Amino acid sequence: MTETDNACLSGWLEDGTHHLRQRVYYEDTDFSGVVYHARYLHFLERGRTDLLRSLGVEQRTLHTIDEEGLAFAVHHMDLKFLRPARMDDILEITTKTVKATGARMVLEQAIHADGQLLTTATVTVVVINKAGRARRLPDELAETLLEGHARKG
Repeated sequence: MTETDNACLSGWLEDGTHHLRQRVYYEDTDFSGVVYHARYLHFLERGRTDLLRSLGVEQRTLHTIDEEGLAFAVHHMDLKFLRPARMDDILEITTKTVKATGARMVLEQAIHADGQLLTTATVTVVVINKAGRARRLPDELAETLLEGHARKG
């Protein structure tokens, strides 16, 4: 897989916001063809994961960043379901870091289809070590997340 292929799979950054397109498949829906509510969590997780990937941050590398390791865990999420997504819709998941300090990040996410806002989420993520204890987000990583562009160097 080329770097261009990977970039297409991981979405793109525009004005500090990450954009990811995902198709709704049969497996995402209930018997009526409407996306099952819990599947929105999957789409939102993919948006957060590919935001990191688009910024040049590899989660598996973070796990071995030092002897403590670093990982992210969702601490709190506020979701608002406005309209349903349906089978074969092309969703656009947007993700923007609005706060990254200490051991906590806050991200705002949205899911659109055909220009219609379907779902919004405000997600608080905590930074933890291998033992599951809170640890500080490295300053360089916090800056990268807030600036919404790839790390240099």
